[in-house]
Amino acid sequence: MNQPPPNDSRPYRRTRKDHASETAEDYVEAIADTIRERGSCRGNDLAKLFGVSNVTVTKTIVRLRTEGLVDTEPYAPIRLTAKGKTLAARSKKRHDIVLRFLLALGISRSVAELDSEGIEHHVSEETLRAFRRFIDK
Repeated sequence: MNQPPPNDSRPYRRTRKDHASETAEDYVEAIADTIRERGSCRGNDLAKLFGVSNVTVTKTIVRLRTEGLVDTEPYAPIRLTAKGKTLAARSKKRHDIVLRFLLALGISRSVAELDSEGIEHHVSEETLRAFRRFIDK
């Protein structure tokens, strides 16, 4: 019988892939928000926002550039590509729907803002539509 090796990482691949997608969504949304609020976004802005090191931000930005979500040049602000802007807008919309739903349920703003950060990545389109119907009543 073919058994996976004892240190097989296959069961965790999806989790890592999902986490990478969540990180990409959070970063492009944060980049878009920072550009909207301040006019530009640099790695230091993201490090402060996410509470991570500049090295972590740099590694993530390199991955986002590889995925075609950002354009970067040394010592220049981070720019979203068209693909990055689309993902940022979609992520922001999902986040806003989840946040508004939680607030409509009577959850405090501080808790709703924290919870919406995680929920937005794990909710289906069908559930988002249901949240919107509930909010719009």
